[in-house]
Amino acid sequence: MDGCVRTTDPSATMPPASPLAHPKQDLRRGFRDMAAPHGVRDAAAAYWRGAVFAPAALATAALLWAFLTWFATDGTTWAEALLTMLIGVGFFWIALTFVTVLGGGLSLTRPTSSDDGEVAPLDVALLMPIYEEDPWQVFGNAAAMMEALTKRSGCHRYTLYILSDTRGPDRARQEEAAYAAIRDRLPGVPIWYRRRTENTDRKVGNLAQWVTTWGGGHDAMLVLDADSLMSASAIGALSDALSRDPSAGLIQSFPQLIGARTLFARSQQFANAIYGVALAEGLARWTGREGNYWGHNAIIRTAAFASSAGLPHMRGLGGKQNLILSHDFVEAGLLRRAGWSVRFLPRVRGSYEETPPSLIDHVLRDRRWCRGNLQHLGLLGTRGFHALSRFHLFHGAVGYLLSPLWFLLLTLWAAIGVSEDRSVINYFSPENPTLPNWPEMSPINHVWLMVVLYGLLLAPKLIGAAALIGSGTPLARLGGGWQFAGSLLTEIALSIAYAPIMMVQQTLAVLGALTGRHVDWTPQTRSGGQYGWRVLARFHAVETGLGALLLVGMVTGYISLWLLPVMASLILSVPLSRLSSMPFPSGLATPQEVRSPIVARRADRWRSELQAALRAGVTPAE
Repeated sequence: MDGCVRTTDPSATMPPASPLAHPKQDLRRGFRDMAAPHGVRDAAAAYWRGAVFAPAALATAALLWAFLTWFATDGTTWAEALLTMLIGVGFFWIALTFVTVLGGGLSLTRPTSSDDGEVAPLDVALLMPIYEEDPWQVFGNAAAMMEALTKRSGCHRYTLYILSDTRGPDRARQEEAAYAAIRDRLPGVPIWYRRRTENTDRKVGNLAQWVTTWGGGHDAMLVLDADSLMSASAIGALSDALSRDPSAGLIQSFPQLIGARTLFARSQQFANAIYGVALAEGLARWTGREGNYWGHNAIIRTAAFASSAGLPHMRGLGGKQNLILSHDFVEAGLLRRAGWSVRFLPRVRGSYEETPPSLIDHVLRDRRWCRGNLQHLGLLGTRGFHALSRFHLFHGAVGYLLSPLWFLLLTLWAAIGVSEDRSVINYFSPENPTLPNWPEMSPINHVWLMVVLYGLLLAPKLIGAAALIGSGTPLARLGGGWQFAGSLLTEIALSIAYAPIMMVQQTLAVLGALTGRHVDWTPQTRSGGQYGWRVLARFHAVETGLGALLLVGMVTGYISLWLLPVMASLILSVPLSRLSSMPFPSGLATPQEVRSPIVARRADRWRSELQAALRAGVTPAE
């Protein structure tokens, strides 16, 4: 065992306290941390922002001009102008994604500049906040990471803290048994465990309590999720990067998905590995030092976070003080406001997480994220935020608001019908001269609309795949040429099939958030299971009903057959949801699956041994 770890008292579950002040920030007043370096600029990021936002804005302007020209047959009414604006808003975000992926793909073909600056040793705490998780999963991942770090040479010191908010006594006893097991198996390795008596303020309060009690003993903290897994080289690379850059308050890695076994999870994993790389690269280029934080798999300068990112409650409707739910974006904005850089390093390899196993599990998680992201709209006026920090907050909210926008546009498309005589809404009624005077949707117009719509949605996928191969990833790491082509087509077909369902579900989530409907912040389902047909029918009743309405409209000739893919997805939402949770052992291969990371293989072994031992009520032997 090298100098990267320190021995611990085997009888203690937590080290001596090392308090650190962590004041809550005033969002109505600006704040500057005097410890943050001054005058740090990123000229390259400014260039990239212009190169990304300008084409997206110009393309949107061209589309708006085309639609206004199309509508201007008898003059443009306010309804036509509003409809055009809605189309423009939706198009801009698609165009921005397209240009970001294109720029990221081009950047991937160029080698990254080496950073050989001096690395000062850091004392790094790995923090794993958990709530009602399977103990063998959490402690297995923790053991695999610390085991790998003990074998890695380097100047940094690492300590891991498992911070539990678990309420159930049976699960808590399992956690304690798992902790004892890995302490016995890894003697002297600094792994600590603490369970709060009250889970005040959820994850935010869990981390804040660690900062104020033990944060003073560590230069940096690497925040993990319960399903996070990172290789020793990735942890070391983030530590080195933070050490070399005294202006950095936070450095985010790009977590790649692993461990997927069901059809839906494997399609998400494939998309993340194949298309996400170019998107992440492009995002890193234009965000520069005004990046974002995703809540996990990121290293943070402890003193900077403590002094600058204490989260207050925010005032809600009726004056009620509410917890900031999606804390990560806000904490990144507070760090940048205080003068610290927030960076994104997507080329750090070895950062992993898992994804929900089924469509329903994904939707349930999405509902929680939707409420938190929409809450960010009330924080856009925070005093002192950098413009790009405000954009990140707005972008997260728009990601959900786009679903009701697209739902509205598709509804209008369906209502327009196939001709003047067969239209749900009579747009040519002289009694309603303000309604849109939409030109007849001829077959040619329908074809062009579908080509543009699907082209813009699918182009980033194709660009991302080409960029991944062009950057040096051999086809053998993707299962071979033919298998990769088949996987690509399979994922595209699945994304088209599930997109309308997700659109409706996100629209419902937005409506629920805006109307104050309660959302349970229950533990995320990670292993998953198949839901019964009755549960599926109840969960997807809205999609099924909408699909039936579209089908009736098509049979009677009032709704265009070009909406057939949307209709099929919605009316088949129940069997598609059932299909999403089915095991899918082969196909959709990713580089991380073809050549499984060592830390993932070790984590699998640790998890299996801990699970068997905990169920048998014994401690696993070496």
